[in-house]
Amino acid sequence: MKTNRWLVYQKERFPLVQYGAIVAAFSYSALCVSRMMRGAEGLPDALAFVAAYVSSLILFFQLRVADEFKDNAEDCLYQPERPVPRGLVKLKELAALGVLGAAVQVALSFTYEQSLLLPLALTWIYFALMSVEFFVGDWLRKRPFTYLWTHMLILLFVDVFVTAFDWMKGSTLPPSGLWLFLAVSFSNGVIIEIGRKIKSSSEEKAGVTSYSSAWGRKPAVLAWLGAIAASGGLAIATAAKLGFAAPIAALVILLTATAIFVAVKFVKHPSSGKSFESFSGLWTLATYLALGTVPSIITVLEKSF
Repeated sequence: MKTNRWLVYQKERFPLVQYGAIVAAFSYSALCVSRMMRGAEGLPDALAFVAAYVSSLILFFQLRVADEFKDNAEDCLYQPERPVPRGLVKLKELAALGVLGAAVQVALSFTYEQSLLLPLALTWIYFALMSVEFFVGDWLRKRPFTYLWTHMLILLFVDVFVTAFDWMKGSTLPPSGLWLFLAVSFSNGVIIEIGRKIKSSSEEKAGVTSYSSAWGRKPAVLAWLGAIAASGGLAIATAAKLGFAAPIAALVILLTATAIFVAVKFVKHPSSGKSFESFSGLWTLATYLALGTVPSIITVLEKSF
């Protein structure tokens, strides 16, 4: 039986199980954090969560589509096994799905709260600039660190858009402490981005840039640990704002110790960088759930008894 080519594409380039879990945790926790920071009681509105989740999942898919266009020439030369170069799917098909996704985002935003079209538009504007690499692509590619942070800034726009499904219903401005959660999200994005591009010598490919090849293996690992430390510290600060500092601090310490173990093991025996990518996903999922979803549920349960 022939496997559907779109199932193959998502498995290779946009694994829905992995992305779906992380985006769901991010979306729900973002709404929870927003509610807690503005002093609202109860859990997020179910419709707000569904709309925010679907919209943000589509956005991350659109980012993947933009990468397919941006990297197509390089992929054809150095990674012809990828779905687009080998002809599994066409760029115009991906573009059509991206446009269809944009229509869904507009419909969901407009239906839930018309004001949401503003943060959505701002997100799209930054996304468009990213897609053309801010018109300085050659300059950026020679500066991996600048390339990294300029592209990760899109997460701040996504955060504002997603949390707006909560605070924009009754206000024109986000709650004052929300910037801490945005900073956690930015740090988590850096963790994932660096983590997926730390490679062993056998995994490096000619013509394909990784952080381990651009910076060196040990500096790349230290940069990843630095992002872990930043995310952990910001997560504790966010939790303190919400009144849950102690349990979050314990979780951060445990996860950080595990991250150090992963890093030291790789530096001593660099057989595969896959552990960084896997742990980055775990860290991101755990911090999002711990910051918003779990505290909100605990608060609701405490008030029920």
